[in-house]
Formats: sequence, C-alpha cells, structure tokens
Amino acid sequence: MKTFFRIAYLAIAAIFLMNCTQQTEITEKEGYIGASDIRIDDGRMSPEVLLSLGRLSDPQLSPDGKWILYGVSYTDIAANRSCRNLFLSPAEPAGDGQTPTKIQLTKEGKSVSNARWSKDGTTIFYLQGGQLYKAPFTDGKLGAARQLSQWEADISEFKFCPDESRILFTSTVPNKKLKQPKDFDPALDKAKAYVTEDLSYRHWDHWVLDIPQTYVAPFGEGLVDSSQAVNILGDDAGKYQVPNEPFGGIEQICWSPDGSKIAYSCKKTETGKEYAFSTDTEIFLYDLESRETVRIPMDGGYDTDPVWSPDGKRLAWLSMARNGYEADKTRLTVADIDEAMMVSNIRDLTAGFDYNAAGPVWSADSKQLYFNALVEGLQAIYRIEVLDVSGTHHDLAANAVRITPEDAWYDFNSPFAIRNGTLLASWCSMQFPNELVAVNEADGSFRPLTDENGPILKQLKPCRVEAEWLPTVDGKKMLTWIIYPPEFDEGGTQYPAIEILLGGPQGTLSQGWSYRWNYRLMASQGYVVVLPNRRGTTAFGQEWCEQISGDYIGLNMQDYLTAARYIKSQPYIGKLAACGASYGGYSVYYMAGIHGDTYDCFIAHAGIFDEAYLYYETEEMWFPNWDNGGLTEYAYTPGETGPRGDGKTFGGMQQAGSPWSDAPKAVRHYSNSPAANVTKWHTPMLCIHGMLDFRIPYDQGMAAFNAAQMMGVPSKLIIFPEENHWILQPQNALFWHREYFDWLDRWCK
Repeated sequence: MKTFFRIAYLAIAAIFLMNCTQQTEITEKEGYIGASDIRIDDGRMSPEVLLSLGRLSDPQLSPDGKWILYGVSYTDIAANRSCRNLFLSPAEPAGDGQTPTKIQLTKEGKSVSNARWSKDGTTIFYLQGGQLYKAPFTDGKLGAARQLSQWEADISEFKFCPDESRILFTSTVPNKKLKQPKDFDPALDKAKAYVTEDLSYRHWDHWVLDIPQTYVAPFGEGLVDSSQAVNILGDDAGKYQVPNEPFGGIEQICWSPDGSKIAYSCKKTETGKEYAFSTDTEIFLYDLESRETVRIPMDGGYDTDPVWSPDGKRLAWLSMARNGYEADKTRLTVADIDEAMMVSNIRDLTAGFDYNAAGPVWSADSKQLYFNALVEGLQAIYRIEVLDVSGTHHDLAANAVRITPEDAWYDFNSPFAIRNGTLLASWCSMQFPNELVAVNEADGSFRPLTDENGPILKQLKPCRVEAEWLPTVDGKKMLTWIIYPPEFDEGGTQYPAIEILLGGPQGTLSQGWSYRWNYRLMASQGYVVVLPNRRGTTAFGQEWCEQISGDYIGLNMQDYLTAARYIKSQPYIGKLAACGASYGGYSVYYMAGIHGDTYDCFIAHAGIFDEAYLYYETEEMWFPNWDNGGLTEYAYTPGETGPRGDGKTFGGMQQAGSPWSDAPKAVRHYSNSPAANVTKWHTPMLCIHGMLDFRIPYDQGMAAFNAAQMMGVPSKLIIFPEENHWILQPQNALFWHREYFDWLDRWCK
C-alpha cells in the first residue's frame, strides 16, 4: 500500500516565506556567530548546508501572550564552534502572504540559555557562562544585563516559583565515591588517575566526578545568596542525583502553584552496582517550610517529568512499571495531592492507550492534560480529560482526542503554551528542522509562527517522501519510509539506495529531523533512502516494541531483509548499502555475516561487535541485563547466589541477561553475537567510533575493523578522540559526513 507525501514540500515553501529579521542597535560581542548567508547554486543539500542551519529551541510565551522568546544556535565551521542567542517572534501567525517577523535580542559571543520572562514581562532572565543574568525588556528591545549569581560550581538550569520569591537551580557537587590522587595526598595535585571500588564510575561520555544537585534560594533584587541556598535532598545531599544523569534536566523538577512545595524525580540509589542495574526512579514531594520529603509509591520503574496542575490539587507525571526495562510503556499518571502532601487516587490515564505518552502539559482550568505520542510513525498532540473518579483507571483510547491531523506528515511536540484555543508548539519533518507552529485545538489546522531556515531551504530542490506498509515474514505490516533524490526519475537510470538500520534498539523512524543522520541530506546525494520501522520501534504498540528484547538476531533482522528485498525489486534501484549507529551498528555487524549478496557495502557507527565483552564494559547495566535475554526470566529480587544458585544471580545482583546466565534467551543471544560470524564477512565495511563513547566503548569499533582486515574484507576505521556516541563538533561532523558519502560513493555508484 503506497501513500504519497500529503503536503508537498513545495506547499511548505509557499507557507514558509522569506524570514524577516528586525535588527535594532545591538552591541555585537567578540565571538558572536550570526545566521549563515550561504548561497546554493545547484539546489543540492550538502553537509555544509546542514551545518549552516539555525537550531531553534526553548520557546517561552510572554505573560501578556504577545511574544515568543526563544534561542537559536548558529555554527561557524572554521571556528569549530556554535553560539546561541535570543530572539522574539509574535505569538500570532503572520497573515496570508506575509513574512514571519523575527526580532533579534542579543549578539553575545558566549551562548545564552534557559531564558525566562519575569512574571510581569518587563525582564528577561537567562544563563551565560554558568551564572544567572537579568536584562530589562522594553518595546522589543533588551537592555543592559546584570549578573545575579556567583555560584562556584556553575548553574545548569533554573526555575522561579510562581511569585518569583524563590529560585530553584541545578548545579553539581563532587562525587566522593570516585577519587583522584589528590584525595589521598594533596601534594599529588598534578597526578591524574581515577580510583573506584564500585560501578557507575563513568556515564555516557564522562567520568562521574560530580553529582547533579538541586538547590532552592530566596530571590530578590540583589544577588542570589549562596549562603541561603538549600539542597532539596537535605541529609542525603551529594548521595543521589537530581536531576538524573546523563540527560535529565529541569523538566524533572517542578514548583507547586503556590510555591510552597517542589516535586522532583530521583533514583534514590547511590552511584554504584545497584544504581547500574536499576531504573527505579521515583517522584518525591518536598515541602520548603518543613523540609519534609514524601515519596509517591509506584511500581519500581522509571518515573519522571512531574507537572503540578494549576489549581494545585493534582500532580501528573510519566511512569514506567518495570524496574530495569528502559523501553517499558510510558504511562501518563495522575495523583491527587492535598496541602499536607498526602497522596491519593493514583491512576494510569493511559491504560487503554498502546503508545508512549510524553511531555504532559496541564490546561489552565486543571481539567485536561495535553501530551505528545508517537503513533503509527508520526508524533502527534493529544488531549485527555482528567476524570476525577477515585480508583478508576480511565481508558485513554476512549477518552483521548488527537488534535493534530493523522494525514499531516510532521512531528509535533507538546505545546509550550495554550492560549485562546490555540496550542503553541514546535514541529519538524524530514524536510525541515525545528520551527514554531500554532495549532487550532478545535480542528487541528496549523500555521507556522517562525521560518528560521526558510532563506536556506527555499534554495534546495525538494525530495519526495513516500510511505510503504510492507508485509513481514510473519504476516504483519511494517511502515517503511522512502525518500527519493531531487528530480527523481523512476524511468531513468538506476539509483543507489541506502537502508537505515535503526539504533536503540527501541526507537522510531518518524518525521523527525536530525543533524547527525539526516535522510534528506542522504537523498540529496543521489540515493534512495529506505527507513524500515522494524520490530522494536516504539510507535506501533507495545507488542511490536517488546518483541525485539531477547531476539536481536530474529524478526527484526528479517524485517530489514524484507525492506531490502522490496527496494531491490524496483527497476530503478541499483546497488544497496546498509548503514546504522549503536544498535544499528550491531545490526550492520550481524547482517555482514548473514546477508549473502543483499548489500554492496556497510557503514557502522558506534556499533556493538562483541556482546559478551560489551556487558563487561558498558555503564548502564540494566539495559543489557534486560534486553540481552533476561526479560522473561527477570525478577529484580535476587535469588540464591553462587554456582549452586538459580543460575541468574551473581554478586548479589539478578543478572539474567549476562553472558554467564543460564536463561535460554541469554544463551542464544551471546552465542549469536556479531563477532561469532566474522568468517562469513565479505562486504566492504566502514567502522566509525568516538573515543569518549562509554555506552559502547570504541574498542568495539576497532575490533570489528580488525576482524574485517583479518578476513581480507575492504574496510576502513575512523576514530574521533574527542567525540562520544554522537559526533557533535562542527568540523568533526563535516568530516564524518564527507567520509560517510565517500564510502557510499566508492562502493555503490
């Protein structure tokens, strides 16, 4: 079944007109980076074009509802850096045929972040260089800034209580469990070593030298007084993380409407072995006056993103049920909270909804919640009535309303503001990066509010996108996006194709935009890009998602081959490459040993080569412990330890997904690791890895390359010494893209 791109890119171009930036006299600071004026003569997207695009983020509606404050980051490739500054746009969409207005507020040489309006709209607060600043706002202009903090460890993010009498902010304290030579002997202040006697000593891309913490301090006209700042963890300060590493932020902490309490998410387990094996993150309530903390009792999975209702009577948050399973269904949960922090009537609003809820936002009257969810390959905005019937689990399938239309191929994020029946949100697609949009709540119609990248995108030739629902080997249907090169001619010469093997393994190929794996860019190099939403993707129900756990070598690999056979059956397709990152890299390495002659070349970025060895060296142990086959036998409570025990408990921890487990799925998983099939490798392979990748350490990429070399397979290794799981520095990103396309062109064109 074929569906053509319903809203053609040319139509988008007609909506997104040339951006109009109003310039006022703003002092340009040293190091300032402005918008690119790149000219594209051939209409072809390139890596340089991708890096020239502005990256819009963190929109905030003004108190009077007239303006949207947001930041845009621009990149200077030669300087190898980006810089973020502040802008304004009207909260009302421009009229038909009119140009969206953008007003620049700052031209700083150091990035400005976390910008927030004062409650009266006359001041804008922001962070720069780890400190808090404020600047007066008048008639669309920002006055001279004044520094308000001198916090030693830097402030990461902040939130004011509703009346602005207090401020909460996040910072760090030293991790006492990871020591350095100077901790043993102060005279060894130039020695460099890390010493630990427990797990969780590094995370994502850094050694855990510091622990994130959250503080509350009085706020007035003067400096934020660090001597009056209170750590909300009290006696447990420095033991636990608030927010949670490595990606948690201020969204994990919220004020009550009266400013007397704080709700926050925390895994109250010290960094160490238990921390590494658990996802048991809970919601806590903290009373500022009594400094009392109350835990909301839940199932034992991941609970996060609390949001208090405007009337102060309820708290909503996102919740997973099962400890150790990071891809569990994300439920939208609500509880009643009284003045004494008594919690009652905890209920899952999404019991009948087979998809993951995200980004909960309350309506002004506290009667409804808005959220976004990936459903059948698209991210949409939903609304649900919060029915107050004690003990009842409401069926979201009957109670939720989809606001954004099903036939609009865009990804919509949850609204950042709701006004007069209009949802203000951000959106994107495979055709354009993040912009702001106004969505009519009544009929789902929408109009763009910004056109940050219009001047660049309008110079590019459009790429057509189609959706195919392909039959799988077990009789199901799989959504597969296909993106065609500009000016694609089905009856002309043959085109090479790229099949994307998705990472995760739980994730979704939706209409999202990426600056690292950009499918429009790939198509613009003359490739047909194939994006199969194989087993394990999260937008097609929990059964489809969960099937992949413990079956990495099974149905999802057949799904990839189904998509490959389909695209190769088209008369306009020539050679085919398979490319993937993370679990997608695992898929590349595994597919290299089983594909026969399906693919003509491979690219693996940050891929898993040897699953058994990875279990010894990765840092979040709950993930392989569950996904590598321990799921069906999994029970978090350990059994009898030792060789005469239950075969799954070792060192006091339940490790049913470990290489030494006797769980049947784990045994099958490790015996079929990609490293077991290297003697069958024969297809050219590019291996890429970052040395700061602690999730899948770079020796996995080196081992795969070494294996390819020893098998006589044409192969190439690229190691980035200053990058993590992702390639982020501008010049490194440019080099990555050039090498990526050079390898594809060498073997597929």
